[in-house]
Amino acid sequence: MAVLVIDIGSSSLRTLLFDEQGHSISSSLAQRSYSLTTTPLGAATIDPAMLREFAELCIDSTLQHLEARQIDAVGMATFVGNVLGVDEHNVPITPVYTYADTRCSQQVDGLRQHHDVQAVLQRTGCPIHAAYHPARLMWLKETERELFDHVYEWMDIGTYLYRCWTGEMVCSYSIAAWSGLLNRQQLAWDVQWLDQLGVRVDQLPRLADYDQPIRGLTTTYQQRWSALRDVPFFLPIGDGAAANIGIGAIDSAHIGLTVGTTAALRLVTPPVDPVPDGLWCYRNHSTWQLIGGATSEGGNIFQWVASTFGLTPSDEVERHLAEAQPDSHGLTFLPLLAGERSPGWAAQARGSIIGLRLGTNALDILQAALEGVALRLSLILDQLAPLADPDSAIMAGGGALEASPAWTQILADALNRRLLIVDTSESTARGVSVLIWSALKHASLTEYSLPSVREIAPDAARAGSLRLARERQVELYKELITPKTE
Repeated sequence: MAVLVIDIGSSSLRTLLFDEQGHSISSSLAQRSYSLTTTPLGAATIDPAMLREFAELCIDSTLQHLEARQIDAVGMATFVGNVLGVDEHNVPITPVYTYADTRCSQQVDGLRQHHDVQAVLQRTGCPIHAAYHPARLMWLKETERELFDHVYEWMDIGTYLYRCWTGEMVCSYSIAAWSGLLNRQQLAWDVQWLDQLGVRVDQLPRLADYDQPIRGLTTTYQQRWSALRDVPFFLPIGDGAAANIGIGAIDSAHIGLTVGTTAALRLVTPPVDPVPDGLWCYRNHSTWQLIGGATSEGGNIFQWVASTFGLTPSDEVERHLAEAQPDSHGLTFLPLLAGERSPGWAAQARGSIIGLRLGTNALDILQAALEGVALRLSLILDQLAPLADPDSAIMAGGGALEASPAWTQILADALNRRLLIVDTSESTARGVSVLIWSALKHASLTEYSLPSVREIAPDAARAGSLRLARERQVELYKELITPKTE
């Protein structure tokens, strides 16, 4: 028995099998890599035809595995905040616009001027920001009106793929919540936004919980994937929600920290009000929500420093990061190279480095950059912690943490909390599998044991040094960036 999971990220697409305990099945992984198409003006898009081809080829490959002879269900996680438009034949006529596309920044400013931003946050769980659909669709309407009017239906990449394979156009609350267009109290598309944007409800997918699966492939795909002919396809969910479940952060006793290309702190709770300023709140199911904050920086900061200053990740670099005293470089790094999400939501923010000297070297800048990201996450934790249990643990995972134990220690020190590092390289896909098995077996999420966990404790002296560094970073932010939350 196995479930097939499709994991669509912003840089790679993966398919793999999981057994009934939520463990990945050896040698079942198929993967294709790609990158966002970006421009200096802020575009960040992906070709939907390419994603469809890669998904189908990866499924073809995984279905060759011996354990694929009996698949009980299919599930999917996708990077969220994405949207594309199709014609009346379900043929894409736009690229996939991603959360990282900032060309709608001017529309963000305009919408903030004409809306009660707190009312929008409480209604949808999302601030007015370039990462969400209201500003993006307004930008398209104002700058590419002919294309906007020609779109027959709007949907996310996961819904598009499922429609290609099953003929059904259904979107989960989880994916819809990340769009900024879901009324989180009513669990319906938000008519106030739709009226202003000129988008009809019938141009959007039907909404449902992810555990209300679709059954039945189209004739073409019945022939191609006979093993999936009558298998339930659980609706796609947001990758952040899946990752939280995958690392064991399943309730208010466990805060989830994931650091991959970007980074986030999240907490699973029952539906509650109000949403704290600076955070977001996504309804992932009719019974639970995900509340937290995310940065646009994570492992991408490491890659930026490495490529810009000619550093190659090595034992020597890792040793320097582990042995250097915190904040010993004398730099203040504001790591907003891709704009800001939580907590200030200044989409047009830019990064800054203050304190450069003739003696500053690439390793100093790398250390300051990694500390800078950790300090930004500590600001999010300050907002999130009051919603969690007083003695809540931070469950942590993600490729960036696996790649650098030294950065993991920096994060523990900056957050001044012990981190429980979950030993899984497939946290997002694992989360999808656990949610599916839980639904199929009517079992609690607590019944699915985690892989091994190791604890990283903060060092009090280092935490104190980083707290002083955070004060400088906050002051630099105040000088250079006007928060856009009011």
